[in-house]
Amino acid sequence: MNAVQPMLADIDWLPAMDAIRGAHRIVLITHRNPDGDGIGSQLALYDALTASGIDGIRMHNRDGVPRIYAFLNHADNVTRGDWPQGCEPPDLIISLDCGARSRLGMPDEFFAGAMLINIDHHASNQLFGDINIVDARYCATGAMIHDLLLAMHLPLTPASASAIYAAVLTDTASFRLGSATADVYRMAARLIEAGAEPWPISVGIYESRPLSGLKIMTACLETLEVHDEGRSAWIYVNNEMYEQSGADVEDTEGLIDYARSIDGVEVAVFVREDETRSDCWKVSFRGKTYADVGSLASGLGGGGHRHAAGCLMRGTLEEVNARLHQAVSALLG
Repeated sequence: MNAVQPMLADIDWLPAMDAIRGAHRIVLITHRNPDGDGIGSQLALYDALTASGIDGIRMHNRDGVPRIYAFLNHADNVTRGDWPQGCEPPDLIISLDCGARSRLGMPDEFFAGAMLINIDHHASNQLFGDINIVDARYCATGAMIHDLLLAMHLPLTPASASAIYAAVLTDTASFRLGSATADVYRMAARLIEAGAEPWPISVGIYESRPLSGLKIMTACLETLEVHDEGRSAWIYVNNEMYEQSGADVEDTEGLIDYARSIDGVEVAVFVREDETRSDCWKVSFRGKTYADVGSLASGLGGGGHRHAAGCLMRGTLEEVNARLHQAVSALLG
């Protein structure tokens, strides 16, 4: 492993490494409604640290682990919801793939007295940690964990390699985005050599959908509209559609990619009603070539990457769409 080069050689991992080695109770956490990058980063770091003999490590997410990632090693070790009663508070929290502390979904007292390391690749990150290692040059936070393990001289196990592969696979849209550079493919080859199996991972993530997932997809695609002279495509899901299909928010993963795939579409917009808060909508954006949807989301109080971003908005669906149409049309000129 020492001969393997990191993705980015100019990252200073030493502060994070010192904090990890000096901690007694470590909690690894990612954002609410976690995606493959957040979960993969969390599981990979947990596997590597525990395999190296570091004790006192827990994984905890407000919303647990989505079903499609439950096949990954250690996924059943992630607790969810409020901090478990009887568990001592952490003295080190490592936030993974999260742009703002509020997105972790935990109360202020969870962070009291703990050092917070913030590892992320979103350019819009709010630098909320005591130690911030944030670099948008990375294709995924999972790729950052790859480099952290190299810096700590920790070997890739099949479990950690598989988790990083899942993180990179999902955050590069199956290696289709421009972020999938030659270096990313070289890293993927090393992960496979370490024991990651591309086909079972792809099947687990993309080809194990429940029937309810296909029903919500059908209902969602029936809402499809194209605007801005064919350059923007719009879909939405509301709570009535969840009830009729028997689906939940996890079943909406990847639906926005159908809207983006339309010939001539530059920006895809997916508006999803929050299942727990009235008049609240989660908005996802995807860009195809020149449109910077990261700046679009930032202007609406959210954030993300140039080609993948999102925000939260309040109001009726009609009110939210009206504001979104104005913003998207301005972006597209």
